[in-house]
Amino acid sequence: MSSNISNQAPFLRTSRQFPEDAPELVVELDKTYIEIAQTVNDRTIGIFTTNRSIVTGESWFFTNNQRQQTLRQLYTFSSAGSIVHGISLNAISGFTKIYGTFTDGTNWYPLPYVDTAAFANQVSVKVTPMNIVITSGGLAITKGFVILEWVSLP
Repeated sequence: MSSNISNQAPFLRTSRQFPEDAPELVVELDKTYIEIAQTVNDRTIGIFTTNRSIVTGESWFFTNNQRQQTLRQLYTFSSAGSIVHGISLNAISGFTKIYGTFTDGTNWYPLPYVDTAAFANQVSVKVTPMNIVITSGGLAITKGFVILEWVSLP
């Protein structure tokens, strides 16, 4: 892989010649395992859970090329209102994604939702120090999901 962070990609070669000499084989197997572990760990992890924060597999480099990982948590809701998120905002660098979906029982909508025909139907989402706040102008919400992703402190 390249040493330039923006050019790195999780790539693992598909073939390799292993030496027959045992000491050389041990060294080559160690290198192979490290390459496999690094490549697997550099992918985005597709686990969404409500009971704990999950590492996403994303890497963020804000300053001095210092790697910071992101965490993700899923929250469910059945109406507009507040959901306690349990994240200490002083312990994170910031949110990278705030998104989700909801239904009115018939149709599904993205969160946040912008209705260009009826301004009163819009649904917003924001994160306060204690809660996720979902505000609906006029649409009934019967259930939905909101996902928060944030960068951990270095």
